[in-house]
Amino acid sequence: MKGLTRLTNTELLVCIQQANSQIDQGKVSDRIPQLALADPRSFAVHICCESKHYSQGDTDCVFPLMSAIKPFSLLYLLEHLGAETVLQWVGVEPSDAPFNSLQQLIADGGHPRNSMINSGAIALADKLPGNSGNDRTQLFCQWLNQLAGCQLKLDEVMLASVRSSRSPANQAIANYLDETEHLNNLETALDTYEQICCLSGTVEDLVLLGKVLACENGFLESQHRRIVNAVMLTCGLYEASAKFAVKIGLPMKSGIGGGLLATVPGEGAIACYSPALDSIGNPVAAIAFIETLSQKLELSIFG
Repeated sequence: MKGLTRLTNTELLVCIQQANSQIDQGKVSDRIPQLALADPRSFAVHICCESKHYSQGDTDCVFPLMSAIKPFSLLYLLEHLGAETVLQWVGVEPSDAPFNSLQQLIADGGHPRNSMINSGAIALADKLPGNSGNDRTQLFCQWLNQLAGCQLKLDEVMLASVRSSRSPANQAIANYLDETEHLNNLETALDTYEQICCLSGTVEDLVLLGKVLACENGFLESQHRRIVNAVMLTCGLYEASAKFAVKIGLPMKSGIGGGLLATVPGEGAIACYSPALDSIGNPVAAIAFIETLSQKLELSIFG
């Protein structure tokens, strides 16, 4: 029997206890006013493998995917334009600088190091199909919902909050991408990036997205799934990615909205919601949960 399908309810509850014991180590992001309203003690998990689903906690919570959307904008462009084109726009190298580092981008001459940090995600938002930020977000959201059977929606209240407190770091990154001719349209790129980060759903929506990345299906090119999983493994948790590749051994992506997605290639996916973050921007309880689960069930892709 494969790793995830061996999970028992008792083991699931032990992993959740471990996660809850870590919650107080984190802090809800207060950079965006609407995000700061989240309950720091919220926790939800949804696990999806073959025909089995496991669900526990505050599973009705709807949250903005924020950076957890980044693997899917990469996947969308790979599917629409091919790897050769897309990988000219962004690299696949890890970064040991924070996710919104302008210094890293300058050191790299304006070529984003990977698509999981803000510079790479803004560069790719610039390339999404559609004329305006609204068009691009709508087309992208429809594609994801059709692909995965999820029900993502744009959270207009969250978007207004993001726009009212636009990140100076993101503005500086976009300006530098524009100066170095890595953007076609600076304002549309930033607007699209902000909108797609405000696509919102539950842990079930996030896990359904993860499952299409994890498992062979008739819709996606296998090579594109492999590229996205590889970049998630090496870059998805920012400068902590290498540490967790060793400790957990799964492709993962976090978002400051509290979402965390892990794929178990060939088996399924795990999605958590836990808005209390560590200093890097990763959800503390969610990481603790997946670390405990991965070790119990020996889920690491490295055997």
